[in-house]
Amino acid sequence: MSKVITLKVSPEIRERMKKFRGKVNWSAEIRRFIQQRLEELEREERLKSLAEELKNASWSVPQGFSKRSVREDRDGR
Repeated sequence: MSKVITLKVSPEIRERMKKFRGKVNWSAEIRRFIQQRLEELEREERLKSLAEELKNASWSVPQGFSKRSVREDRDGR
């Protein structure tokens, strides 16, 4: 079941919107924007959470790994 929300805009914006009423479904546009913004915010939240988990992780790269990897890459060329 859908819920109704109310949005206030200035009279000038309302008049400009009326001009394009036949071309734009304003309700659909606003719903789409809200959905996209929510997805963006949820992604940011997940990234922050993941970054925090990685920051607190108790694992490390073995000593000399980077040096060996660079040498292997150079020798392989």
